[in-house]
Amino acid sequence: MVFSSLEFIFIFLPAFLLLYGFSPPAYKNAVVFVCSVVFYGMGVNGPVYVILFLLTMLFNFIIGQFIGTYEHKKLWLVIGIVFNFWWLLFFKYTGFAFENINALFKSQLPVKDIVLPIGISFYTFQNVSYIIDVYRGTIKHETNPINYGAYISMFPQLIAGPIVTYQSVSEQLESRKHTISKVEDGLKTFTIGLGYKVLIANQLSGLWNDIAMIGYESISTPLAWMGIIAYSFQLYFDFYGYSLMAIGLGKIMGFDLPTNFDYPYLSLTMTEFWRRWHITLGSWFRDYIYIPLGGNRKGKTRMILNTLAVWLFTGLWHGASWNFVLWGLVLFVLLITEKFWTGKFLNEHKVAGHLYMFLIIPITWLIFAVTDFHDLGIYFKRLFPFIPQEKGVILAGDYLKYFKIYWKFFLAGIIFTTRLPQILYKRFKKNIVCVILLLAVFWGAVYCMYKGMNDPFMYFRF
Repeated sequence: MVFSSLEFIFIFLPAFLLLYGFSPPAYKNAVVFVCSVVFYGMGVNGPVYVILFLLTMLFNFIIGQFIGTYEHKKLWLVIGIVFNFWWLLFFKYTGFAFENINALFKSQLPVKDIVLPIGISFYTFQNVSYIIDVYRGTIKHETNPINYGAYISMFPQLIAGPIVTYQSVSEQLESRKHTISKVEDGLKTFTIGLGYKVLIANQLSGLWNDIAMIGYESISTPLAWMGIIAYSFQLYFDFYGYSLMAIGLGKIMGFDLPTNFDYPYLSLTMTEFWRRWHITLGSWFRDYIYIPLGGNRKGKTRMILNTLAVWLFTGLWHGASWNFVLWGLVLFVLLITEKFWTGKFLNEHKVAGHLYMFLIIPITWLIFAVTDFHDLGIYFKRLFPFIPQEKGVILAGDYLKYFKIYWKFFLAGIIFTTRLPQILYKRFKKNIVCVILLLAVFWGAVYCMYKGMNDPFMYFRF
């Protein structure tokens, strides 16, 4: 079940809110926990994944008790980390590993399609961050299994983030305020996210899908650029829309979930971009990988190696495929280049910085989007026609045909990646005109979902 579905909006969410609203404060976390497990169970194939989900929660709750109470804390921490990452490695990377072993050693290891449990990358990171923070002493171990279950399973952020640390919500799990103003703000935030997802991201996905159907060798250079820019907007509004819906639902429930995006497409460098994109994931890698490895405290060479490790992990976290490894390596090279050579210039000359990012962002997302290296090479050549091209029949003016269809969604993408809509929203959010516009967005999204235009969130597969 996804947030942009009629089943969620008109069945699950109202039923949850009625049950949650009429529950006494002492039972609200239990309602969050039980309903979130139901929500998760409705989105996975088979009860085994629900059992695994509950098992990992229980195991990490117990490990937290052991770390916080008994001796040999490092041993318990290692056991917890191994347990958590074993399941992630098994489900996400077994097939990838076997394929490469077969290719390298000409062996015949069976390669099966293992269904990836929804959200395993996100809830694994939250479980691991919890036991590490207990070990470090930055938080006290949770003694109430219902509170811990509510923290891990909270359905707004369960299957696609933002990645929430226990430290950021521990006080809210014990006591949080529920006000009409907060519910109203949450509903509005949810509606904005729904509009981003259904009315912009889903619509632009059509162009990327059309290009895949045509074949990369049969598109013109202008259409190739249109396609990858459309994908860049689609990915942003898909994930940003989900994050806003999660934050809005959290507000309705009395939680303040962390911000996950800060207008990344306005960045002047890739370094700045990755401070603004998927902020909670970047913070996780900084706090639990980069800094423990030594960060920038042990000299330039060590800092470069630590950065390389982070970006290799980041690439593989997004998917078990070599294109994600290449994507991580390219980002590493760009960030190191900016740190030692180009970053200062790009930050001082904003026009150059924006032009640089206009070129770099779509190219890096191309590596992210196309998993087959042969297809990736064909598409890259289409972007730069001075490179010798693959043979293909290209329809004259193909880009004009698609521009007539998608220009309004490109325009919306450009406008809503700036701060202008948020500035206007903050100024007029209490105005009746704003309420009417949000109602129009909501029912427009509902109409699109009714017509079958809703797609799964892109980040579910990561």
